[in-house]
Amino acid sequence: MHYFDLKDGVLHAEGVSLETLAAEVGTPTYVYSSATLRRHYGLLRDACDAHKAALGDALIAFAVKANSNLSVLATLAKLDCGADTVSEGEIRRALAAGVPGERIIFSGVGKTDAELAFAIDVGVRQINVESSAELERLILIAAEKSASPAIAIRVNPKIGAGGHAKITTGGAGDKFGVPVEEALSLYARASASPHVTPVGLACHIGSQITDLTPLENAFRVLRDMTETLRAQGHSVTRLDLGGGLGVPYYGEAETASPADYVAMAARVLDGLGVEAAFEPGRLMAANAGVLLSRVIQVNERTDGRRFLVLDAAMNDLMRPALYDAFHDLKPVRPRTGEDRPYDVVGPVCETGDTFARDRDLPPLEAGDLVVFMSAGAYGAVMSGEYNTRPLAAEVLVDGERCAVIRPRPTYEQMFAREPMADWLAPVASDK
Repeated sequence: MHYFDLKDGVLHAEGVSLETLAAEVGTPTYVYSSATLRRHYGLLRDACDAHKAALGDALIAFAVKANSNLSVLATLAKLDCGADTVSEGEIRRALAAGVPGERIIFSGVGKTDAELAFAIDVGVRQINVESSAELERLILIAAEKSASPAIAIRVNPKIGAGGHAKITTGGAGDKFGVPVEEALSLYARASASPHVTPVGLACHIGSQITDLTPLENAFRVLRDMTETLRAQGHSVTRLDLGGGLGVPYYGEAETASPADYVAMAARVLDGLGVEAAFEPGRLMAANAGVLLSRVIQVNERTDGRRFLVLDAAMNDLMRPALYDAFHDLKPVRPRTGEDRPYDVVGPVCETGDTFARDRDLPPLEAGDLVVFMSAGAYGAVMSGEYNTRPLAAEVLVDGERCAVIRPRPTYEQMFAREPMADWLAPVASDK
């Protein structure tokens, strides 16, 4: 569910007209709904609380990589949401937004020594270790600090799933985590060291998963491993179940609700006496955001193709070019008339700057406003300045109030980040 609806013929974000926002902030602009973020967190929180007997005081740790804007993170932090992070920068963002260290999980396949040291210093909840090499480096770093950080071993259960090959992370050939037997060995190695404290296991098998079956199979692997480790005399108190539950980009009914997802996890883990962690990103943020754009022109060719040219481009929303991803496109002020097919494209000098082919849409003209729906996750956070295009602005709406939470940079601000090499700088003339 989201809070982007037509009011008096104009699409609104909660109580704010997107026409008014476009006039004040310009386009392209990401617009986020606070009410949607709160609702999605609340649904997952309620589901977890309904299964405390099986899941303990489950931590919901928002995947910062999905949307790292400080105001988005702060909105969730005020609800006691935690953070799943994959870099020192993301840890710093979470802390700056008000997420305490004890609610931050540090994941990632390539953590540097400096990042591991920083995570220890700020006291993150746990570090998810993804390889034997990383474990040995962490032990050395912790020893130098006379520390013993809590860790979980990330398991690759050889169960890959997701909406695209590039967002599948649990398959045998994927770079994340270690196989089951190696994970058991690493847990024993960690248990023998005074410089790390193994507390549990972690896994994350992919993103945009719409069928609960692969998730359930992965969770059963974790349960079996927990029982094996305990039989060997090891303590296992936490299971990090990752994220990955999909959202309905196509406007269809959800195939699995957050309540169904959590109930399945509770059923699998019932009786283990562990504390679970969930790491939703897309589930909480995707439908909380739209990308607001304006039609530059409609190019109608003699061969019959009709190109809807927008001022948003692949540098603003990478998912269609990167993953062939679908985003519903809606006019801000719909016109009456029959739908017609358009190729929806941006102005970037790449054929890949194509959002959709032969998309049936209502009549649209130059100057019209449109929105890409479900753009709140992996949208602005993946954007860049290709073709020297300024980053899209970001706006947060809360009821009838709104704030620009990332201004669109000026060209001067963009160029100021690139100091000219001394030998290339213009030399003042003596004349």
